[in-house]
Amino acid sequence: MSNNKTIKSALISVFSKDGLGPIVKELDKQGVTIYSTGGTEKFINDLGIKVVPVEDVTSYPSILGGRVKTLHPKVFGGILNRQNHEGDVAEMKAFEIPQIDVVIVDLYPFEKTVASGATNQDIIEKIDIGGISLIRAAAKNYADVICVSSVDDYAEFLELITDKKGDLTEEDRRAFAAKAFNVSSHYDSAIFNYFNADHKIAALKVSETNGKVLRYGENPHQRGFFFGDFDEMFTKLHGKELSYNNLLDVDAAVNLMDEFKNDAPTFAILKHNNACGLAQRDTLHQAYTDALAGDPVSAFGGVLISNTEIDAATAEEIHKLFCEVVIAPSFSTEAEAILKGKKNRVLLVLKDAAFAQTTVRTCLNGVLVQDRNNITDSLEDLKNATTKAPTTAELDDLIFASKICKHTKSNTIVLVKGRQLCASGTGQTSRVDALNQAIHKAQSFKFDLEGCVMASDAFFPFPDCVEIAKNAGVTAVIQPGGSIKDQLSIDYCNGNDVSMVFTGTRHFKH
Repeated sequence: MSNNKTIKSALISVFSKDGLGPIVKELDKQGVTIYSTGGTEKFINDLGIKVVPVEDVTSYPSILGGRVKTLHPKVFGGILNRQNHEGDVAEMKAFEIPQIDVVIVDLYPFEKTVASGATNQDIIEKIDIGGISLIRAAAKNYADVICVSSVDDYAEFLELITDKKGDLTEEDRRAFAAKAFNVSSHYDSAIFNYFNADHKIAALKVSETNGKVLRYGENPHQRGFFFGDFDEMFTKLHGKELSYNNLLDVDAAVNLMDEFKNDAPTFAILKHNNACGLAQRDTLHQAYTDALAGDPVSAFGGVLISNTEIDAATAEEIHKLFCEVVIAPSFSTEAEAILKGKKNRVLLVLKDAAFAQTTVRTCLNGVLVQDRNNITDSLEDLKNATTKAPTTAELDDLIFASKICKHTKSNTIVLVKGRQLCASGTGQTSRVDALNQAIHKAQSFKFDLEGCVMASDAFFPFPDCVEIAKNAGVTAVIQPGGSIKDQLSIDYCNGNDVSMVFTGTRHFKH
């Protein structure tokens, strides 16, 4: 027996009327009986198309200021009845319930209302009750009913009913049911997260409806997806599609550069989520040149980011380097033209968008969730741990180094001199290894470490790191402190003319 169903009746009750007109006209053309409510009813009437008010079906007016319009057995009976069920057919006839084959609903804009900064009462009024109930009922009964649950699906539905003359398959209806439950589950998640903004209920509701299939995941044999609104954060000017790994590097880059927002011209080069070069100078051209000098080998194929507009002079230098992505708040016309000279190079304009305030990652058979690390060490946070205090220039470099350290994979050590990243030791299993790696890299690229400063993302349990650092030329150290053996490092520094400050905040990044 065929599972096709021909549309004979439709219930339409939507918030957004955009794109609805052609659907209504096509349904009318096919002889479909249309039921509607309130503003949608008026919209259809204004098109000169006959519409049956829901009140005529229920014999009940819209009440409570419109809060109750469709919540009635004659409406939900028309949606939920099973057309091949003898008992349902008999009850439909006995209670004079009209069959409803299509439900078109567009929910109240709850998320947009929250984002607008509206009052709590206005937000509560945008919690849809009738609409969400209609969606769930119609999607549940997809065997007999097709549910159009979002204005985003209007065009697809119109094409479907036009091409098939309203004769739809069960596969068609099931596909729209999946869309409907996507809408309803996302809507409920948004409402829950609004009510649970303080996280007093230890429950996680993550819902992203903007999904993009990537070429592959971390490696070519893995599937990859990005769920989020990329266009909310960036305007893409040029280049190939971003990969899974590109997106991770872009995320690391924008979070790092956020530490230097509104500062003097600052340029960073990242590779595998870590900065391999970073410098702050009076001109962006010089900042880029000195960032590249930090590790010109690792810079190959990296992600580049600036905290200010990229000009033509800087673009000319960047163009000499093979790099995957270049990010900036803006590009001059000349710079954009220069950088577009490589067809695959991705150019992104970073918008002034808010960062997610919660981080989520899979762990074992579940997930780990935490607040975003919003603490940036400042001069006010610093406590002199040693007899000798850092100089003004050293304090400037210590804060600079701390910002980089916060965004570098642990265990990490960062060496800075004159607002330039000399080197960092990243992702090591011991802090001594991280320090030795940083020193080796800096020396291999001919940096003079005499007078440089050192930042550590966690405390020193032993004085070995400060001793190695001193021997390499380090004169000032910034670290969180907190080890039961802090005094050992303090004593070494006091005895060897090294200043050290404690921040009181650890910045692990795994």
